[in-house]
Amino acid sequence: MAVPIGHPDDVTVRAIQILGKVNLIASEDPNMTQQLLMHHGIHATVTSYGPRNLREKAAVLLQRLQQGIDIALVSDCGSPLVADPGHFLVAAAPAHGIPVVPVPGPSVIIAALTVAGFPCDSFYFLGHLPNASSRIAQYLIDSLRRNGPTVAFCTGTAVAHILKTLDGISPRWPVAVAYDLTKPNERIIRGTACEVRARLSSGQEQNVTLVLAGKDGTRLDGQGVHRAQSFSSRRIKTR
Repeated sequence: MAVPIGHPDDVTVRAIQILGKVNLIASEDPNMTQQLLMHHGIHATVTSYGPRNLREKAAVLLQRLQQGIDIALVSDCGSPLVADPGHFLVAAAPAHGIPVVPVPGPSVIIAALTVAGFPCDSFYFLGHLPNASSRIAQYLIDSLRRNGPTVAFCTGTAVAHILKTLDGISPRWPVAVAYDLTKPNERIIRGTACEVRARLSSGQEQNVTLVLAGKDGTRLDGQGVHRAQSFSSRRIKTR
């Protein structure tokens, strides 16, 4: 079941109804889920699901389901199973004759793509970008070779290193960095890799979504529409 990515009112009527009816809510972050429930006046039992002992916790929840208990599986924010450990339970349930019902809603991936302004007939999702310099360089080079934008999650600290690496590959490549989407301190920075890097925040924000234009991407400036600069992988040093 999808829950808000930030603003607590970004939740569907159906989701609110289900959260108030189920016997148990399995959450990646029970504290965040309890805050959401309190905001909407919902009293429910919440249990932890992840990030440790996932198989053991999935087995316990599966047993409860077999006993006839209705369980809502939620992430800490957004849609479960997207860069999230919920797949263990969802994969096991149908094998035991237990139906899985999707309750769609907010997604930080889609929210970031809608404000990035890049052509988006298709897109690629990388999940959480690694910290290793050599791996980041390869991820970026692969992304710039694709049509359609690439979306990735990263921390406020890591995004500075990622953009520095991208600046070395193609400083004029169009980028959007979204901090804390739908929250009061939401900030969205668009521009070339070089421009966005120069405007980065202090690195304290933790909920950062990075969107890179694909090779079919364009950017608008005072001169009109321009193709993104080409790049060469030979320009990046990975050690």
